[in-house]
Amino acid sequence: MATGRTHRPATRSRGIPEATVARLPLYLRALTALSERSVPTVSSEELATAAGVNSAKLRKDFSYLGSYGTRGVGYDVEYLVYQISRELGLTQDWPVVIVGIGNLGAALANYGGFASRGFRVAALIDADPAMTGKPVAGLPVRHTDDLEAIINDNGVSIGVIATPAGAAQQVCERLVAAGVTSILNFAPTVLSVPDGVDVRKVDLSIELQILAFHEQRKAGEDGADLPEAAGAVAPPAVRAGADGGRVDRGRKGPEGDVPAVMPA
Repeated sequence: MATGRTHRPATRSRGIPEATVARLPLYLRALTALSERSVPTVSSEELATAAGVNSAKLRKDFSYLGSYGTRGVGYDVEYLVYQISRELGLTQDWPVVIVGIGNLGAALANYGGFASRGFRVAALIDADPAMTGKPVAGLPVRHTDDLEAIINDNGVSIGVIATPAGAAQQVCERLVAAGVTSILNFAPTVLSVPDGVDVRKVDLSIELQILAFHEQRKAGEDGADLPEAAGAVAPPAVRAGADGGRVDRGRKGPEGDVPAVMPA
């Protein structure tokens, strides 16, 4: 079976936009669920709903793959699964190393979805000598001293970094120097990489902060029509704006008070 080091997906050479590439896994997940239920065909509207996009965008994305469906019938589910898997490079074996086998790294190692999606965890690597040799998800943890040899022996081109932030850049540089050209970064830091190396960052704390923002905004909207809480200090009718102007709270719009920035 071919390995990742000798193959490059066709998406870039065929000019598929990055936004479309980012949506292909969403379509594949929805199609795989349909395939597991033995659904033979699916309309663009049904598939778009399952993937969380609009149908016009889905049809445009599929046009880049040369897949247009059949009027009145829809898309062949199994063929689309193959087509998208091929474009994403998932019809072959991609050996992956995970560096940093703490709680998060161990959880990633135990994730059962890698193998079914074309990824093989070739090695688990950690800097702690006490971890060396310990089995995690059926694999013995290797020491970081062996990192370069592991990458070379297994033809690894994809590395996963799950180390503390302070160690991530050094690990990244060693991965790149050893030949890794794609990195999935779970460390809470921004990595600096040379041209030709792709980095995808997963920061759970940032995602939670974004959700907190939306929760705060929803709470503010829910309380917008309520009387002011007892003891709360009402804002002044006029205050200084951020740009030095004045914010006039006295104007009324169709939805209530409308702040307006007035020239100083």
